[in-house]
Amino acid sequence: MDTLGNLRAFLATVKLGNFSEAARELSVVPSVVAKRINHLEWTLGVTLFQRSTRKVTLTEAGQRFLPKASALLAQFDGIVRSFEQDAGAVEGHVRLKAPTSVTVLYLADILARFKKAYPAITLDVMLVDRSVNPIEENYDIAIGGRAGAYDGVVDEPLCRLRQVLCAAPDYLAATDLTAKGRPAHPRDLLDHPCLVFSPTGNTWRFEGARGPVSVDVPVTLSSNDNHMLYSAACAGTGIAILPSYVARQAMAEGMLIEVLEDFALQSTWLKAQVPARKTGLRRVQVLLEWLRSELGPVPPWEA
Repeated sequence: MDTLGNLRAFLATVKLGNFSEAARELSVVPSVVAKRINHLEWTLGVTLFQRSTRKVTLTEAGQRFLPKASALLAQFDGIVRSFEQDAGAVEGHVRLKAPTSVTVLYLADILARFKKAYPAITLDVMLVDRSVNPIEENYDIAIGGRAGAYDGVVDEPLCRLRQVLCAAPDYLAATDLTAKGRPAHPRDLLDHPCLVFSPTGNTWRFEGARGPVSVDVPVTLSSNDNHMLYSAACAGTGIAILPSYVARQAMAEGMLIEVLEDFALQSTWLKAQVPARKTGLRRVQVLLEWLRSELGPVPPWEA
């Protein structure tokens, strides 16, 4: 039995005074309205309307029932609206892990704009440069450029990360005056001081015309922070692999020069890793969509 439909038929009939007008408002035929009123009267055990050929009027029982019926239907419609609002709202807490350098330079602004657009979402952003398993360390999203694969974790690519092998002009000019000279092949890096990002180690991998080349370079400085390596490279202390988003400005200003242009570094991806059980959370999906939109198809530092 459609009790709510019966209530709507009752209230429409009260408002409009006859079954035909009520039927027109409810987009049904008059016989349906009459049937619904009959069902309601049978359920309540009272007569709600005095019927005539032209109009219907409320009985005393109908008059007593009217405010209760109005309140019941208004309460139900309010509940429906509240669920619609909840479904449309995006709220909750997201714990996010992100790399330091790209966050300081770009993600911080992107996340700030996200927070303004979705004020009901609270963010807990941790800057961590190592790869983490988001399940074990209780993250909703773990962003990284060198993330490993984990069981129960879904990889969501965000954008391609271009790496640059570079050094300061002063350093390269000094090497031109020595027997070792400027590097012409990845193996030549064995004769040069190298500035190494410690989370990835000192094995540098390249793609040459004859295939991949790997070199275990000598380490004169290692750090888990790319800005430390950037400063050391600009100071002329050696050769570094830096993300393009770190090196681009210095290269544009001539403070750093690309080395071994004919040997491309193996490309990586900035990706988000999400525990599979959290992929269905709307707050997580909305943040992922925001990151994809802001970072792709071409990341802002390459535009």
